[in-house]
Amino acid sequence: MRRLLITIKYDGSDYHGWQVQKNALSVQEVFQNAVEKVFCKRLDVKGCSRTDSGVHANEYFVSLDTDMDIADNNVVLALNTYLPEGVAAIGCKEVSADFHPRYSCKSKQYQYRIHNSKIRNPFLRRYAFQYSREIDENYLDREAKAFLGTHDFSGFCSVKSDVEDTVRTVYHADVYRKDDMVYFEFEADGFLYNMVRIMVGTLLFINEGKIKEGELSEIIDSKDRTKAGKTAPPHGLYLNKVNY
Repeated sequence: MRRLLITIKYDGSDYHGWQVQKNALSVQEVFQNAVEKVFCKRLDVKGCSRTDSGVHANEYFVSLDTDMDIADNNVVLALNTYLPEGVAAIGCKEVSADFHPRYSCKSKQYQYRIHNSKIRNPFLRRYAFQYSREIDENYLDREAKAFLGTHDFSGFCSVKSDVEDTVRTVYHADVYRKDDMVYFEFEADGFLYNMVRIMVGTLLFINEGKIKEGELSEIIDSKDRTKAGKTAPPHGLYLNKVNY
């Protein structure tokens, strides 16, 4: 039996997240459909993260077990024959039997994209959040450093979450600009439900003066969701990199 680790990327616009759902189309469902075509059986697949509805992935890892002897590059080509246009397999390699794409992960990086312009770009409407107020990216980059380190991020988690352990370690928190696109990037050992979107929404509150300079550390320590900012929309969010 071989355990394959397959790298994919996807446009999450038409999907209700990664995980299979009863009444909505998910990335996992269409991926399993393609796997069934290639491997002639509906194999169990395990993903590296539970991305939400409308969230995209530049790098996402899926594992499956098979006794078929198909070359790695042929797995990629075969899957892409059956995957819909919004999902693509980009790599495949054999890993050890104890490897798990989620639990073997050392860190993940998410990127949030904001189109910082008063004029909308119709080609970005599903791939970046349009925000018309001028963003001071250097100011927000300095403020974002309050997220660094190990904290209880209870105040940056959706109330729908039932996770008991809300402590996470953030390794990188950066805000930078390229023309009228502003990028928010966070790397951590794990993220809570809606955590990145709430972090971005809180930084936007700081940009608007609704949260004062230097107050972010106090908000994190308060573990109070009502003191943080709004949850930014999902379509600007990308799972950008997974580190093993």
